[in-house]
Amino acid sequence: MSRYNLDYLDELEAEAIHILREVAGQFEKPALLFSGGKDSITLVRLAEKAFRPGKFPFPLVHIDTGHNFIETIQYRDEMVARIGEKLIVGSVQQSIDEGKVVEQTGKNASRNALQTVTLLDTIQAYGFDACIGGARRDEEKARAKERIFSVRDEFGQWDPKRQRPELWNIYNGKIHKGENVRVFPISNWTELDVWNYIRRENIALPSIYFAHQRDCVVRNGQLMGATPFLNLDEEDTIISKKVRFRTVGDMTCTAAVESEATHIDDIIAEISNSKVSERGARMDDKVSEVAMEDRKKGGYF
Repeated sequence: MSRYNLDYLDELEAEAIHILREVAGQFEKPALLFSGGKDSITLVRLAEKAFRPGKFPFPLVHIDTGHNFIETIQYRDEMVARIGEKLIVGSVQQSIDEGKVVEQTGKNASRNALQTVTLLDTIQAYGFDACIGGARRDEEKARAKERIFSVRDEFGQWDPKRQRPELWNIYNGKIHKGENVRVFPISNWTELDVWNYIRRENIALPSIYFAHQRDCVVRNGQLMGATPFLNLDEEDTIISKKVRFRTVGDMTCTAAVESEATHIDDIIAEISNSKVSERGARMDDKVSEVAMEDRKKGGYF
């Protein structure tokens, strides 16, 4: 009997494709959560490998804060046009206008946490029973606790103490009415794995992932991109720095890092020598030691 010899990227890819096909087989109305970041872009490539030449058995869903990087939105629209798949956009601004959420005020105000309500409303409106996301266990402590098939209750909440075993790569998608499942096909990948896969597959990315000159504001020791959405005061000074972004989120909570990495090989070398995780550049994770876990319990991605 012949044996397959796979390198580690092949093994990770095969596992992710298997998970995506399990979602298609076990759920009636799944969706792929797309942020325009490198992890969700990788998921789209994996979905192409899992389901082409057919169409995806799910739409892409983007929860738009209205404070996204312009480069990310442009990339999203160009990619959707290229692959010919359906895109559903949930608007945080609409949630604000309808009085479902209240916009934060103050110097460190952000719309990032407001996405939860918009996401849950979008799930309910379209009847999604599974949402595929690009979260990875190496990103943050709360994400390290999640199973690949992670059940949310009828209120969209996650209980870290009530999770199903996933022995021998058997994924249980059975849910009760009103519940849904978050699915994380690249949960076992690291940031470095993602970048090595992007290099191997020659995947295009938004330009903000590569070093560029940008006006920034130093906020709580972090370099925030200067934007009209950032509440500035007399203490803030705008400086020009050569930076890139390791993670993509709301412009008001996603910090840049100083960098000279203009090519993927440079980024891989930079990450290999870094002692700070990519989530170290997310201001919303610094609210408390359990900031991410609290948001996930409330229905966050």
